Amino acid sequence: MHQHSPERETPHRWQALAFQVKIRLFQLLRGFAEIGRRPPAYGRARALIDSSVVAEKRSPLWRELRPQEFPLTAGKVENLRLAARAFHGLEIPPGGVMSFWRQLGRTTRRKGYHSGRELREGCIVPAIGGGLCQLSGLLYQAALDAGLEIIERHGHSRVVPGSQAEQDLDATVFWNYVDLRFRSHLPWRIETELTATELVVRIRAISGALAQETPAPSPLSTPRALPSGDCLTCSMTGCFRHPSAVKENAPALGHSAFLLDARWPEFDRWCAEHSRPGDRWFTPMDGRKWRKPNYQWSAPVGIAVRQATFAALRRSWNQRRLPAQGARRQQALIRGEAEIARAYARMLDPKCRHVVVSQNLLPHLWRLGVLGGRSFDVLLERWPMEELQRLLDHAKAAHPQSTTLGDFRADEGLLRAEREALAAAGRLITPHLALAAHFGPRAWLIRWEMPAPMPLFATAGRPSLLFPASRLGRKGAFELADALKSGIDAELRFLGAADEGIADPFVGLDCCRGKASDLASASALVLPAWIEHQPRLALLALASGVPVIATEDCGLPPHEMLHVLAAPNAAALAAVIRSVLHPSPSVCVA
Repeated sequence: MHQHSPERETPHRWQALAFQVKIRLFQLLRGFAEIGRRPPAYGRARALIDSSVVAEKRSPLWRELRPQEFPLTAGKVENLRLAARAFHGLEIPPGGVMSFWRQLGRTTRRKGYHSGRELREGCIVPAIGGGLCQLSGLLYQAALDAGLEIIERHGHSRVVPGSQAEQDLDATVFWNYVDLRFRSHLPWRIETELTATELVVRIRAISGALAQETPAPSPLSTPRALPSGDCLTCSMTGCFRHPSAVKENAPALGHSAFLLDARWPEFDRWCAEHSRPGDRWFTPMDGRKWRKPNYQWSAPVGIAVRQATFAALRRSWNQRRLPAQGARRQQALIRGEAEIARAYARMLDPKCRHVVVSQNLLPHLWRLGVLGGRSFDVLLERWPMEELQRLLDHAKAAHPQSTTLGDFRADEGLLRAEREALAAAGRLITPHLALAAHFGPRAWLIRWEMPAPMPLFATAGRPSLLFPASRLGRKGAFELADALKSGIDAELRFLGAADEGIADPFVGLDCCRGKASDLASASALVLPAWIEHQPRLALLALASGVPVIATEDCGLPPHEMLHVLAAPNAAALAAVIRSVLHPSPSVCVA
């Protein structure tokens, strides 16, 4: 614990009251002075998104902290997450004035701001919205580098040794009378983001277009010393702020949060193995209470579990009212995932330092900005949407008659959000071999959970094939139909009601709709899919000793009963089916 300087007096409540009266007066005066003259608040745009970066500045979010100092620093980072969203993607027209407070608005608890570190009257104290000077200072430094005209900027009244204020590169802000404002004679764009460790500010414009004659900042002559810590480590225990600060911000070093959606047994096991006491699991609902096996996650003892029950129930209700297939259903699923993500974002504690997130929630959480300033891993359960759409386009080119392969594509904003989030993620955890191969060294391949084998029974007559999917192009229905029409004598059973409509490839085949239990009497399970993320029946078939014919994109583990196709192909599939149904007799050598 640091010691305060003997010449510093312990702050008193009357000083704080006088300070509040003073700032209220300044706020009123500034408000009256700007009636009818306030700069506009700008919206996000994309006209300059591909322009050159004319300035980029970075500063660290975290430092080596004692447990007592961590809570206020975590609050500061949370405030920066919120504030960065207000500035990211702004495009300022020629002559337009960018005002920090006009753009951000007042920082309040209702808007989600927390107690952070604020420099006030010589102390680093807890304050709602504290820590935003890190953003304003970085904006000021970027504006200087870009050659913007600085209209208003204020330095701190005291200087923390070692900070940018020693070089006169800081910019303090205080609602609403201490502002930061700049402009240019040409259009320009602001980008603000938080990585796991840094705050980043960029300014884009036509290369070199913003350069102006801006005087270089000069260092201050005598920095005024401040404590090295904050209210939580200050030795002035008689200060009226000190006890409340300790009470509201208990010492901590952060925790992990697991933001989960549909349960996979592989992910359930992995999360349980990598949780620590004090971590938190977020699930859509209590799967056992609501009798929803899909949500029955198994949080270890000592892990707090929170649910987004209302959002999950509304998503479930909407799904029941939708068709089993098509663009409307996909759009509704995305809206439901976004609502779950918003519910989780509201429940995240600023002290959360690390996140493990289900992939379908990832782009929505990225858009909300809650992953900034945190490290995060992804439970990878499907192809990234861009790759998914590439595979669907490839399949559509092979089968232009399909009514489903081209019925839905995600919007560019969602694709970009997932692409950026996956690039920023740490580990990509998956049991799917094809997904792991796609991401290479970044993937953490975990083992599939093999189910208990089911009893099999033989049936007389023709061999039977089980197609564990609906009659859809993405599952390889066209390739399977063409293979069977090449002269293979076998009965076919499929699962699910969705189909290709007038382009149904199974018309004319000896087939019928079956059920999962038909696996017990099947000669083989066939899944020549273009896309398959969770091949549960194929895993059950392998565990039970039923031959499986599947593409590499099914991501199945190596197995003696598995026959792998490099890609969906009717001729290759027909050859493998024949070899499985009619194996060549073993040749004995005398």
